[in-house]
Amino acid sequence: MTAIIDGGDMPPSGSMRILGSEDGENSHSSLANGIDIRQRKPPQRTMIPSPFTNDPLLTADEVAERLHVSKDWVWDHSSRKTPRLPVIRMGDGTLRYRASRIEDFINERERISAMRAGRR
Repeated sequence: MTAIIDGGDMPPSGSMRILGSEDGENSHSSLANGIDIRQRKPPQRTMIPSPFTNDPLLTADEVAERLHVSKDWVWDHSSRKTPRLPVIRMGDGTLRYRASRIEDFINERERISAMRAGRR
């Protein structure tokens, strides 16, 4: 059932006047504010992108490969009281690393190395 709404002459109360319907029925129960409720779409959910959406978690093996160091070096620098590598400790004891944080670590080490070289 589709309602035709008269937009020309609005009643003073501000409500819309339904002129008719295709099947001749003018039932208010199937119409809400002059709109066929069967044609209403549910509200669209908008996903707020997380800054980590495209930031995969890496394993210790993958970090070791990226840094060109041994897996033992990665574990050592992840298990200190104040870890040098930014690590995420999972509930089962495994370690994971955000790819972007490992890149930040590399950039910081590069910056420190450049500062040291500039002093000489």
